[in-house]
Amino acid sequence: MRSRSLFFTLALCASLGLICQAQEVPVTPQTPAGQPAPADTPHSGTAVDNAFVQKQFGSEFTVDSGYQSLTADLDGDGVEDIVIVARVKNPLADQAEFSYRVLDPYNGFFGVGDPRITTQFGATDPAQRGLVMCIIHGASPDAWRSAQPKAKFVIINLPFQRIAAKHIQLRKKKVAAIYAEETGGDQMTSVIYFDGKKYKYQPMGANMQ
Repeated sequence: MRSRSLFFTLALCASLGLICQAQEVPVTPQTPAGQPAPADTPHSGTAVDNAFVQKQFGSEFTVDSGYQSLTADLDGDGVEDIVIVARVKNPLADQAEFSYRVLDPYNGFFGVGDPRITTQFGATDPAQRGLVMCIIHGASPDAWRSAQPKAKFVIINLPFQRIAAKHIQLRKKKVAAIYAEETGGDQMTSVIYFDGKKYKYQPMGANMQ
């Protein structure tokens, strides 16, 4: 009797042209346990905006929205760090008050790396003027969002148009680094990495095409 009722029910559905489908319930992606959410998501609780950068580096700095922030463990301590591209008129002005170091690894590679001298060079390309990388080494448990980070750096004078977080082989060890596609006709690729005390620059060759 039960099977006959089921048969008539299915027949009725077919005659009316009805199609029965199972519906999937959307699942909200979750951040894996123990891993911080991406820098620009509302779940992180910290927006990477002018207010955040000025709290860490001073009112001279403004975020350049044309570049996405990068997160990686740049100093190898197991805590996430962040790289924020910003604009600034004078990176040395608030260095003491906000406890960050201004570094020029690019010009340092070519022999003159003192920011007190190289901040006066100025970029020939107007799009590069005042363009810097603000790097925050995170401190547990809040990583780069910590009110008192482990260390802060401002990288000046690197002529980049794109950046990415990758790894570089140093002797027998792989370390996280910031790869840069530089401006200029030769389309040079370079990398800056943390050597335990400061950031160093290393050219990686030009585009062969």
